[in-house]
Amino acid sequence: MPYEPPTHRVERSLRATTGARLVAGVDEVGRGAWAGPVTVCAAVTGLRRPPEGLTDSKLLTPPRRTALAEVLTGWVTSYALGHASPGEIDSLGMTAALRLAAVRALGGLPEWPDAVILDGKHDYLGAPWRVRTVIKGDQSCVAVAAASVIAKVRRDAMLVELAPEHPEFAFDSNVGYPSPTHRAALEELGPTPHHRRSWAYLDALPRWRHLKLPSHRDALATESLESAGQLGMF
Repeated sequence: MPYEPPTHRVERSLRATTGARLVAGVDEVGRGAWAGPVTVCAAVTGLRRPPEGLTDSKLLTPPRRTALAEVLTGWVTSYALGHASPGEIDSLGMTAALRLAAVRALGGLPEWPDAVILDGKHDYLGAPWRVRTVIKGDQSCVAVAAASVIAKVRRDAMLVELAPEHPEFAFDSNVGYPSPTHRAALEELGPTPHHRRSWAYLDALPRWRHLKLPSHRDALATESLESAGQLGMF
């Protein structure tokens, strides 16, 4: 399906309205997975013409995505990756885990950006960063599209490396996301150390339900009840 190539329109707007000199595009991958980290890439591209075919990673075939990522890592001015582990996702909740991964990525850049273009409508980054959120920024903004492709390829590679340790889960094909094979392995073997154990998929697995951890939201609710004196010994 034809698509409009990404542009530097948002970056030019940020430069004009805020005086930002260095603008980073930020995108994440792994938010909806059952296993593996959530990964964020921060990419700085300047205003150069992007490589041919650059767009949101989800619109690219795996071979094209991999080939483009190899080009992008040499083409971008700079980039860095940040990860939040399954344990951090369980203990912090997804929004805070995303922020942690994004801060790690931005902190890995050789220079602190003056502004950040964040894919989506929710600013999970916040102060002190100057953030512009852009819905479908991974399709419309060059720097965000570059971050999207690099993040996807790098995280996929991490899950492929885990596949031999847990062959029944087929991480090399589902990269930690829900699939029939993944679900069947969970039913038979239970979660691995790479699974997010506060997630609802464990509710559907009676044999392993006892391994589920409280979600961050549940933990906050419990703390609130305890502080209000509504939990205790009966």
